[in-house]
Amino acid sequence: MSSSPPTFTELNSDSDFSSLLSPDDHISICGFGSLLSERSARSTFPDLINFRTAKLNHFRRVFAHVAPVFFERGIAKPETMEISSLSVEQCEGETLVVTVFEIRKSEIPDFIKREVEFRFLAVLPETLDGKSFDFPAVLCARYSDEEFFNIRCKGNKEMLFQQYGRWNIDKIWRDDIFPCRVYLRHCVLAAKNLGDTAYNNFLDHTYLADRKTTIREYLETAGSGIMEEEPPESLKFRYGG
Repeated sequence: MSSSPPTFTELNSDSDFSSLLSPDDHISICGFGSLLSERSARSTFPDLINFRTAKLNHFRRVFAHVAPVFFERGIAKPETMEISSLSVEQCEGETLVVTVFEIRKSEIPDFIKREVEFRFLAVLPETLDGKSFDFPAVLCARYSDEEFFNIRCKGNKEMLFQQYGRWNIDKIWRDDIFPCRVYLRHCVLAAKNLGDTAYNNFLDHTYLADRKTTIREYLETAGSGIMEEEPPESLKFRYGG
């Protein structure tokens, strides 16, 4: 049974992130999509430490976030709207199996820059048997188009264009998009590699943008065949689970 709803702290400044540092100047990161894969996580954070599985209460995964990186890598399919990566959002009663690992303080600015369109929350994961972690972890949660433009872009349309406009993306957070096929396959394989608990949790607690269809249902219907599709040769390592 899930614990009572925790209080989530939004991280808005350098000092907010600094407050989460451990005594040895590391900060915990929570992975829920491609970062379920240790190999994928190490391709982004080569010096990460203490990669492990955890539980996060009162959040669900949703494919409702347009990712420019899929356009850059040539794996977005705008003609079928298969252009989404994962985000998470608060949802009473849901529980996610996630990963947690630590990165150095010096890596925080690059992390913030890379995940700039997300809301940063400090959350307190638990072990799979329900024991709270000693330190909070940073979670990249759902933001909004208005906040991204006004706060992160500071109203600068040029910055918005550089991030999204050049791919003809005029809205980031949407409910009419579907998972990028290569990315979805990668996330499913990564969850499977963590064991049955993580695998079944991913299938049953990850949703399409309609917030109704689970990934298990999607892979059995409209998304059938995705798990049999190999990534492009250049991305086989990064998106191989």
